Amino acid sequence: MNKKVEAYGVSAVARPKIKATKILDLSGESGKQIVKSEAKLAIRTHRKTFTKLAHM
Repeated sequence: MNKKVEAYGVSAVARPKIKATKILDLSGESGKQIVKSEAKLAIRTHRKTFTKLAHM
């Protein structure tokens, strides 16, 4: 990646590795809302796939 960036005349910067610290809790009311919105997005994005699976 550094060689690709430097090819455009931009110097590469060493970035620190950041570990995930947040634990996602889906048990509450806000968790239900997250699940619903993600499901709607998946259904909207892959509508034909879900239609084919429904008719198998």
